[in-house]
Amino acid sequence: MKDIMKYKGFIGTVHFASEDRVFYGKVEGVNDLITFEGSTVNDLEEGFRYMVNEHIKDCTRKNIPLEKSYKGNLNIRLSPDLHKKAAYNAALKGVSLNQYINNAIKQEIASSDPE
Repeated sequence: MKDIMKYKGFIGTVHFASEDRVFYGKVEGVNDLITFEGSTVNDLEEGFRYMVNEHIKDCTRKNIPLEKSYKGNLNIRLSPDLHKKAAYNAALKGVSLNQYINNAIKQEIASSDPE
């Protein structure tokens, strides 16, 4: 599991480069590549907040969306065995495979979303 940070509804994924002894991260769910870094946790958090604030300012100034748009279409890859089991379970429940996967994702989000 990646370490994450949250600020103003944005998520930053965090990594550590041992050779350079620096933390670095990326803001997720935006159309641009937004990165940040720091040599301490405090520096990293400050860099993340700064980059999010700059992103918000830029998007507001340019009148563009803050977040990546999602169309609702998703291409997923499953092992053949998992695909077969999911299709079988969907048929048992009397729903399409698409609806079965949709329900499973909703259930996972509801059980793990801390907000």
